[in-house]
Amino acid sequence: MKAMVLQQSAEVGSNPLVLKDVPLPEPMTGQVRVKVHVCGVCRTDLHIIEGELPEAKRPVIPGHQIVGVVDRIGQDVRDFKEGDRVGVAWLQDTCGKCEFCTSARENLCDRSIFTGYHVDGGFAEYIVASKSFVYAIPAGFGDEAAAPLLCAGIIGYRALRLSGIERGQHLGLYGFGAAAHIAIQVAKHWGCSVSVFSQRDHHKALARELGASWVGGSFESPPEKVHGAIMFAPVGELVPIAMRALAKGGTLAIAGIHMSPIPSLHYDEELFGERVMRSVTANTKQDGLDLLQIASAIPIKTHTELFCLDDVNIALQNLKAGKIQGAGVLDLRTG
Repeated sequence: MKAMVLQQSAEVGSNPLVLKDVPLPEPMTGQVRVKVHVCGVCRTDLHIIEGELPEAKRPVIPGHQIVGVVDRIGQDVRDFKEGDRVGVAWLQDTCGKCEFCTSARENLCDRSIFTGYHVDGGFAEYIVASKSFVYAIPAGFGDEAAAPLLCAGIIGYRALRLSGIERGQHLGLYGFGAAAHIAIQVAKHWGCSVSVFSQRDHHKALARELGASWVGGSFESPPEKVHGAIMFAPVGELVPIAMRALAKGGTLAIAGIHMSPIPSLHYDEELFGERVMRSVTANTKQDGLDLLQIASAIPIKTHTELFCLDDVNIALQNLKAGKIQGAGVLDLRTG
């Protein structure tokens, strides 16, 4: 099968992913094999490729926002059958036995396996995945529209929950890429007003289109304090700015898997008043199920830009430069 393979970490401008013919994977017990139709391109892929996350598997096929069709099942798989349309996300498997797995906090499992990081991912024609973390894709979403839901959507939804935002309150979003453009739709569905902080004019325009009540630069102050905020931009110097924008008792949820250094915080201005800063770490299976359910109910409309498989380096370069409006998606349906 064809796949875009990373041999070693490198800056994406050097075109580090190489198109290769690799063996077709076979599903083991408890796994399904999926013929990939589309795969989203995520900032986490950038962090893996450029070495900002500790190296795991090498060579590796990145990609973890996968929509396709089951074409073969391994032993002990009963929930899926050949021909089912499914999605595969970042979290692919856990130990199932630790204190986190047994308390519905499997996102914190120390033996988690992540798609496109510990095991080969979806920048390929086929992928094998654990049945435990494969999702049925709602019928109302086409392949291209569904792909961003499987990471950008799930992580954005978990970040909303961890921000403590309640219906009708004021939410702040720092950075307005793939995850934020989905999160704002959930927040608006909950009756929240949303302030968006971004440096890029086309991202600001999309935020206004999706109903932001106020849009400004990343370092600006909102017209009034926010009850909760989410940091999607992996820019540590924005953290004190976001903490100052919080109302007393508010929470800043940091949704990135990687963050540049965070400056020291001024206690009186940025923490006092029971303000909270917390990280968002992967997702639980229930987060994924809940997000797909609410995405259908709203329904969420994702904004996507399509690329072919062998143009993935270009897609990643555009993502890094902030040129993609919404989410980049690889299309393997015509390959």
